[in-house]
Amino acid sequence: MQELGLLHVSDSFVGDEENRGISGGERKRVSIGVDMIHDPPILLLDEPTSGLDSTSALQVIELLSIMAKSKQRTVVLSIQQPSYRILHHISNFLILSHGSVVHNGSMELLEETIGNLGMQIPLLLNVLEFAMEVIKTLEDSHSRSTSDHHSNATESKEPYSYLSLTKQLLLARTLQALVGGFGLASVYMKVRKDEEGVAERLGLFAFSLSFLLSSTVEALPIYLQERRVLMKEASRGAYKVSSYMIANTVVFLPFLFAVAILFAVPMYWLVGLNPSAAAFAFFTFVVWLIVLMASSLVLFLSAVSPDFISGNSLICTVLGAFFLFSGYFIPKESIPKYWLFMYYVSIYRYPLDTLLTNEYWSTRSECFSRHQFPSKCMLTGNDVLKSRGLDKDTRWINIGIMFGFFVFYRMLCWVILCRRASKTTL
Repeated sequence: MQELGLLHVSDSFVGDEENRGISGGERKRVSIGVDMIHDPPILLLDEPTSGLDSTSALQVIELLSIMAKSKQRTVVLSIQQPSYRILHHISNFLILSHGSVVHNGSMELLEETIGNLGMQIPLLLNVLEFAMEVIKTLEDSHSRSTSDHHSNATESKEPYSYLSLTKQLLLARTLQALVGGFGLASVYMKVRKDEEGVAERLGLFAFSLSFLLSSTVEALPIYLQERRVLMKEASRGAYKVSSYMIANTVVFLPFLFAVAILFAVPMYWLVGLNPSAAAFAFFTFVVWLIVLMASSLVLFLSAVSPDFISGNSLICTVLGAFFLFSGYFIPKESIPKYWLFMYYVSIYRYPLDTLLTNEYWSTRSECFSRHQFPSKCMLTGNDVLKSRGLDKDTRWINIGIMFGFFVFYRMLCWVILCRRASKTTL
């Protein structure tokens, strides 16, 4: 940062089409810095002064000249219409015409070559500008010919873009959580504590799961865009794939926790679920783990998907299969043996069981349906749990499994991205 003269904007955003961010010259220096991170012996730059005013262009070239001398780097760059002051910071010039070398050497040598051809450089022109005017003469007078024509091919680089969530994604997730929480609360407002209420709670939990898990799909285009940049920068050693994975996780943890709170608070209390403060805190924690799991799953599937259409189809198929084998539609006993493994790997099953246990474990002896004549309890909280095969309090075991899914899918994504980066050639 100090070498690039960027310390004064170290806490600023680079910017994009909507937000101006730092200046054009500073963006150029950030782009140069990305390639300098792994300390390359040769730095290739394609028109680093294009689009800059004369002062900013001079600052960029001065910076490159200082780095080349202090770090003993070779800097190869293409440049258009350099000013006279810029020329003094460049030690060697390679002039090409129709793929052939016209000049390769210092500015003084170019002046000498032009002088030997009997031409005089006008006072108001620098030697390089005059060379462009007499390029045909220089080409014809070039004595050496070679069968191997060298082309100076440099890849056009994209402006440096930081890998972060867009404002649109943040806003969409926030609105989704609020609309989903209040929407479900309005449908299940003050659910009753009877047999119908038990069925309604199960439906509420199942739909909430489906809503939360599917709400992460809109992050797919963001991940695909980030992957394209990541492959280029990781393949040339700008940073490691693990750095991206850690940064992605650190960014998502607090944001998705806020999403979980925005969803859980209105829905939980307006619906009238277990009034215990501990049960509410646990419910919010489970919602957080659900969206974290879903985020990891989408991140993993984005790593294996070639494009948005394929990725979206793959996500919908996987989530549909997980929901089908969650035990909500088909009991475990009725699932064919060759599909039974899906019951155990379904990311719907464990949070659904956890939400049901959290709701009814402290009310196992409470009666939800009573036969009046004679007075007899027909359905207790314990009966509700047993109908799902929940004879024991497995909430924390399920929490561990859900956290395991969160880590597992991110590890798979890391492995796939590392493999992709190793095969990416620029």
